[in-house]
Amino acid sequence: MKYSFLFSLGCTFLLTCCNKVAETPKMGDLLAETPSLVGKEDYLPSPFVTAGNRVYMVGHQDGTFPSLGWHIKGEMGGIWNHPIKLMDGFDIDLHFRDGTDRLNKADRFTNYPFANQHTFHLKERGLTIERWQFVPDDVEGLVLQLVITNNSDQLQEFKLIFTGHTDLRPTWLGERNNMIDGPDNGRYHPALGGWIVKDSLNPWYVAFAADRKPGNRGTITNTKEGLGSSHTLAYTLTLAPNAEKYINIAIAGSYKNEDRALQSLQDLQYDWPKRFEAKQQRYQQLAKQTKLSVPDPKIQTTFEWLKYNCDWLVRTVPEIGTGIGAGIPDYPWWFGVDSEYALMGYMAIGQEQPVYKTIRLLDSVSNVVNRGNGRIIHEMSSNGAVFNPGNINETPQFASLIWQIYQWNGDDAFLKRYFPTVRKGLAWLIADNDDDGNGFPEGFGMMEIHGLDSEMIDVASYTQKGFADAAQIARALGDTLSARRYTNKANRLKDQINTQFWSEDFGAYADFIGTDKQALHLLEDALVRADTLDKPWATAELEATRKYIIENPSDTARPFVMHRNWVVNTPMEVGLADSTKALQALETAKRYVNPFGVFVTGIDRDASAGADAGAYKAPPIFNYTGAVMTLPTGVQARAENNYGRPNVALNYLERMVRSFSYALPGSMYEVSPDFGMMVQAWNIYSFAYPIVHQFF
Repeated sequence: MKYSFLFSLGCTFLLTCCNKVAETPKMGDLLAETPSLVGKEDYLPSPFVTAGNRVYMVGHQDGTFPSLGWHIKGEMGGIWNHPIKLMDGFDIDLHFRDGTDRLNKADRFTNYPFANQHTFHLKERGLTIERWQFVPDDVEGLVLQLVITNNSDQLQEFKLIFTGHTDLRPTWLGERNNMIDGPDNGRYHPALGGWIVKDSLNPWYVAFAADRKPGNRGTITNTKEGLGSSHTLAYTLTLAPNAEKYINIAIAGSYKNEDRALQSLQDLQYDWPKRFEAKQQRYQQLAKQTKLSVPDPKIQTTFEWLKYNCDWLVRTVPEIGTGIGAGIPDYPWWFGVDSEYALMGYMAIGQEQPVYKTIRLLDSVSNVVNRGNGRIIHEMSSNGAVFNPGNINETPQFASLIWQIYQWNGDDAFLKRYFPTVRKGLAWLIADNDDDGNGFPEGFGMMEIHGLDSEMIDVASYTQKGFADAAQIARALGDTLSARRYTNKANRLKDQINTQFWSEDFGAYADFIGTDKQALHLLEDALVRADTLDKPWATAELEATRKYIIENPSDTARPFVMHRNWVVNTPMEVGLADSTKALQALETAKRYVNPFGVFVTGIDRDASAGADAGAYKAPPIFNYTGAVMTLPTGVQARAENNYGRPNVALNYLERMVRSFSYALPGSMYEVSPDFGMMVQAWNIYSFAYPIVHQFF
């Protein structure tokens, strides 16, 4: 009797609230005064993201959810509630007496700072359907709103069928934490009027329901590979001539238990307008903060939306922490070096909390994983599994990040908290990674090319900058002995880099210092690469280098200019290059630029190199070979400003702007203009650092 009464009461509560939901506003009306950008028709079959700090959704701008991504092959799209996935996506069908129309060919995609809209015109039916969606802050779920307009003078009656394709599975490296995927099992929840689905081996749940009871429901075969399931909810709709109706659908989940999933679902169903308003107000504040006003509207709009992009990348997993992900869809978790670049930009636009929380997360996890030696991790999945305990450059870059943030906040307690990590990290850097004792640590830096792990120019540059900034930290904290020691080390490294890494013949700093054996091995690989990519000029240059090495052997390590990677510009980025060499190197770098920015690897340059404009044609299959990326372009802008050439720096930013909204309206891709991650954290470093720190 007691439980029967409570169940009845629960049903009454749900139905009463559902009636309230039916009276909720239209998202389009709420967004009437909010800025928006309309996507290109050619890029409708390309990704978009609806972002939140707990949950986000990735699909295509045309309204579909194809297999996406490579980190977990084909699984990086859909709806994620890290450290698990909730759904591969969903289908929406309108079923008429004479056939069915699936909403999978949107005519238009419109992006808002914290929401998006797909517009479908069923001209033969006389219907327009708008699909809106947003993810509230701090909630494990999202809300869809379908607005259906009858443009005809006829009464329309049809069934709207929502099919949710669940895929409760762990994220990358889940097996390290014993997260083993099991088949999904669903059951219909009568009081909810929706489905609740559980992974059979784990307490992982996803639930979905609309703001009205379905006429019928069912389970169908999931056509996608994996252990997911598909369940339908059908609603009969009748529209008078020139009338409209709308329906709200909530999707929520939990990697803890069923109660949390249901609670989140109810929060979304009954309170989403309040949460919508809260997020809208927060984004209005983001827009006002560090508001850029300049004569160029393209630069101004890019700056504004990159601030929104920064918020899209904040990832919270309460059991682990909060930090910025590197990029969506394939790098949504936490990185050392990506954060070390990006957080300088985050601080410059006033988004302080993600800065502090990310630094705290990186420091605490690095301390555990690397046993307190100060080494900073490279990559950690959202389940807490660390893939790479740290590349060599990430440890000195952490020191520079801490000093940079202190220059904004002036907080001595902040310095005191992280100086122990800085001190131990720099000690580890030299003691464990400088085998020949010449001051240059050996190991991988930014260029993850197999075999390219000797003494790298970026590692050397960031090490010099790390010691220089550590000296500033020590001085600010009254540790004059450490300050003097770090300063001496930084000065010695500066002199060594300007002499030992410089190549007068090439007018550039070398990619690396290594032995002839190392260089010849890398050279053979580079020749294969140049030949495969049909780069005859690169082949000729590499052949000449090989001939020189063979004819002029050396028993000791020496500098080599081989790949012409973008990292040869890091001495100018951190300002350690002497002015004569810097200006020569900056001029040399102009040969490895295309209309969108700087080539990652100079020997991959193509016919567009050196041009300010030109036609672009996307390669048929994505890879990073031949890529032009935003980070190298931003590094170059900062470098130009360091040596008194702001007009050239501005030119690099203008190249970056050409890729803004190129594919996803309101975003700038990692690889310019339309490859890689559709949202990338370090873009704000590349763009905001030159503008805020240098121009202003």
